[in-house]
Amino acid sequence: MSEENLFLSKLSNWVNLPQKFFRRELLPVIADLRLAIILLLAIAVFSISGTVIEQGQSVEFYQTNYPENPALFGFLTWKVLLIIGLDRVYHTWWFLSILILFGTSLTACTFTRQFPALKSARNWKFYDEPKQFEKLALSAELTTPSLNSLEQILQKRNYRVFREGNTIYARKGIIGKIGPIIVHASMLIILAGAIVGMMTGFIAQEMIPSGQLFQIRNIVDAGPWAKGQIPKDWGLRVNRFWIDYTPDGNIDQFYSDLSVLDNEGKEVDRQTIHVNKPLKYRGVTLYQADWSIDSVRLRVNNSPILQLPMALLDTQGRGRIWGTWIPTKADLSEGISLVTNDLQGTLLVYGNDGNLLTTIRTGMATEINGVMLTIEEIVGSTGLQVKADPGIPIVYTGFGLLMLSVLMSYVSHSQIWALQKSDRLFVGGRTNRAQVSFEREICEILDKLTEEEKGDAIAPNSLETSKLIV
Repeated sequence: MSEENLFLSKLSNWVNLPQKFFRRELLPVIADLRLAIILLLAIAVFSISGTVIEQGQSVEFYQTNYPENPALFGFLTWKVLLIIGLDRVYHTWWFLSILILFGTSLTACTFTRQFPALKSARNWKFYDEPKQFEKLALSAELTTPSLNSLEQILQKRNYRVFREGNTIYARKGIIGKIGPIIVHASMLIILAGAIVGMMTGFIAQEMIPSGQLFQIRNIVDAGPWAKGQIPKDWGLRVNRFWIDYTPDGNIDQFYSDLSVLDNEGKEVDRQTIHVNKPLKYRGVTLYQADWSIDSVRLRVNNSPILQLPMALLDTQGRGRIWGTWIPTKADLSEGISLVTNDLQGTLLVYGNDGNLLTTIRTGMATEINGVMLTIEEIVGSTGLQVKADPGIPIVYTGFGLLMLSVLMSYVSHSQIWALQKSDRLFVGGRTNRAQVSFEREICEILDKLTEEEKGDAIAPNSLETSKLIV
């Protein structure tokens, strides 16, 4: 060999080295079922952690709920949680890497195992020697040639029959071999939808008083490509927020009357939402999630209507109470406090000394410290959770295909061979599942065959069950 040819040969080997390494070393590892199971378990564990651990909260929240002493489970502190990224599991690089690796493993398994198995199942092959039937799960030997009758019986039982001379190969249930491929494809679609949602979705939380306009701005969690999903050419107006109460005073349901407005302020949609009935508009969903008291509208003597904000008071975890302070003297030396815990319209009035003076309801007036106080309205705020996830339609499509493909996978792939040899007919078959039903079907086929031959019987010990081969 010349030096030039030797050099070209070495160069070719060097160029093909990465390809050989991938096929021989890396691909078998990626396509290994054990790796796929480990990755699937990892996805499940981290998804559970993302459900149990509150996502997207402030550092102070995690410092309060996950202190360093004592640490949860002896190691999980707020610092560990933030460093690992358990406060934003679904947007971390390592969770995305696990999803991509799992998808790669499924793809490799599909091309290295499922497609070859389907190709093998679609190929027809004939047995031309009696000894080949001994290796089948079920085999029988008949004393009378009945190949034509067998072909007709198999066709009536929805077998696809291939015949070549004195041999027959028949199969049905090839869809059962396609099912696992679609299972893998549907899982890949679900993963793709999850990744799209992670990268382009966002979650926002808004607390908006009745009657106010707003645009979605308070983003609490968003993917790196979510900017284009946040609406800029439309906004919303809270026409009214109210709460229905049960006869015993408990909250029955929250309601928000919302209008969707375009850039010119024109109403393009209007819906009343409540818990479990959100508003959906152009891929953005608004859920009724919380409520608050924003302010109280009142008159002092003959003044115009004043709207004073009400603040949430610290009750040390003993319920939610809102309050505000109203001066009763111009120099602010004296005043009263208004306190309430709901939107039913009742306010408690306290003096400077902290003693309860009276109660007052909306629409009523009372004189306090020489001042006539009239309550017009308690203004509530609706708490909305806003969510956009472009990956949801993809995920739903994947789940739909997954349910269909699982049903397809339960279809048995059954194969039957027959060989006419002299005055003998050899019949055998196997299936990949539902072995008992397949045995019953083989017996029915043989019984039908002997009936059509009018008295030709199955030879002694002719029906023989051997080791099941899948």
